[in-house]
Amino acid sequence: MSAPVTCVTDAGVATITLDRPEAKNRLDAESMALLLEHLRSTAESPTVRVVVLTGSGTTFCSGADLAGAVAATSGGFASGGTSGLVDVLVAMLDHPKPIIGRVQGHVAGGGNGLVAACDLAVASADARFTFSEVRVGVAPAIISVVCLQVMHRRDAQELLLTGERVSAQRVHAAGLVTEVVESEGLDAAVAAYVEQLRLGGPEAVARTKELLRRVPAMTREEAFAWTAEVSGGLFTSSEAREGMTAFLEKRKPEWAP
Repeated sequence: MSAPVTCVTDAGVATITLDRPEAKNRLDAESMALLLEHLRSTAESPTVRVVVLTGSGTTFCSGADLAGAVAATSGGFASGGTSGLVDVLVAMLDHPKPIIGRVQGHVAGGGNGLVAACDLAVASADARFTFSEVRVGVAPAIISVVCLQVMHRRDAQELLLTGERVSAQRVHAAGLVTEVVESEGLDAAVAAYVEQLRLGGPEAVARTKELLRRVPAMTREEAFAWTAEVSGGLFTSSEAREGMTAFLEKRKPEWAP
């Protein structure tokens, strides 16, 4: 049997694929452990610049393995699955490389959390999204931490409370995804974002991702003190010297891997 989550790296881009199409890429203990392993290995890899998270088949991710959740001894959400999902989402948020969600199919439950934890998310126009938790008697508790960071308040209230299945355009308006494209243009749209991200210095992109995560939670005084320190360190770095020199010489910078 093939692994439920795979990772392939090519030209500095690591593509992590949820690969249980027959199970609609449900999140069970094994798939979450493998996903976490790939996230950690790509974070540490000096050759990976960008991570793309996608799924196989017609479903990006259908959320929790409900069969496992009902059977408490199965390793599903009822016996450690919640902590497994927390670990995955934290690894995505803290990942030093930008993560692009390539949402090729339908999304339900915890799959929305994976989309929200990506730095950028491109969805196929034929994808459908549902916060289905309330309709099976639970709440979107863990994923609310990441979803409420990107979604507009009124949209989140509607979608999380009703559990209604909606279009990719609807969640784009809600702030869950960055862009919606026709299915035949999905790979091109993801590739365009990859190229844009590769234009930035690796350390600069990593620190910018950190700024986006940390500054909103700080007081104004804390934010200015910390960002001044970050800025000072970056302006004296070898990466910044290369970037500014390349700008003045009107050439593309040569970033270290």
